[in-house]
Amino acid sequence: MKKSVFLGALTVAGLAAGAAAAGTLDDVKARGTLNCGVTTGLVGFAAPDANGVWEGFDVGVCRAVAAAVLGDSTAVEFVPTTGKTRFTALASGEIDMLARNTTWTFSRDVDLKFEFTGVNYYDGQGFMVPSSLGVSSAKELDGATVCIQTGTTTELNLADYFRSNNMNYEPVPIETNAEAQQQYLAGACDVYTTDRSGLAATRAAFENPGDHTILPETISKEPLGPLVRHGDHEWGDVVRWTLNALIVAEEMGVTSANISDMASTAGDNPEINRLLGTEGNLGEMLGLEADWAVKAISAGGNYGELFERHIGESTPIGLARGLNAQWKDGGLLYAPPFR
Repeated sequence: MKKSVFLGALTVAGLAAGAAAAGTLDDVKARGTLNCGVTTGLVGFAAPDANGVWEGFDVGVCRAVAAAVLGDSTAVEFVPTTGKTRFTALASGEIDMLARNTTWTFSRDVDLKFEFTGVNYYDGQGFMVPSSLGVSSAKELDGATVCIQTGTTTELNLADYFRSNNMNYEPVPIETNAEAQQQYLAGACDVYTTDRSGLAATRAAFENPGDHTILPETISKEPLGPLVRHGDHEWGDVVRWTLNALIVAEEMGVTSANISDMASTAGDNPEINRLLGTEGNLGEMLGLEADWAVKAISAGGNYGELFERHIGESTPIGLARGLNAQWKDGGLLYAPPFR
């Protein structure tokens, strides 16, 4: 009897989990729009342009998912979130996914019950100071006032770094990057600390970027990536493999310029054929159309195209690929096989 009750409970739990997993994908399809949580504004990653249209590297991931699921990269409702509100927005169902410079950590994965679907930027925390301060190393920051976004791993890393180096600091809590810029430029803090990519994006928005120095130290590992709710496995697969499609497309030379021709007929590379839906049934496995990846890649290009357009060396942000280069080029970027 006890065994029957136990097995019955497992069955109910499994059915509930299955329903939850299918729920978000079905909801997005029925709604006709993807609700994507982003930052409140970080140039290069996620920020509205002069016409109110959201642009950026993280925005590109949201648009790729919308294209894969709905066939329309513009069918996205962007929901600005802060370091404090982002997880509540995702857990409550206000947003379907979060693509907001968010670090994959043990506690967020296990304790907060979120599922990270990959890494779209390998980063690390750094420090920016006015060049006039004459500081050349983070080890010289003892007694500094530091602008720090609350509710972030940055806040915890800062405390660890200063404690391990027997230094003191005075935190200046801020909630958004815009507030950080304002406080930092007004002299309310000596230092601004966040992910190095965020520092580069912030500095690029200054009137005189050359007046500010990003110090050489990288004090943490910050694997940034999109995430969904725990147990939402079917939806998690869609987000995960959309990101992987962007990554593997760059590796295999599939771009926004040549994808239409490559998708029109099957070529000699079986993996490209499976990716583009001219062979196999990967789309069916995801609950999507056969050309889901074609739509995702066409939305804004492959990973490399998105990187170079929004944050690469030719942009004011000027980020080198570094760890975010393809694995064949000495980086960490690596998508599992499409088979």
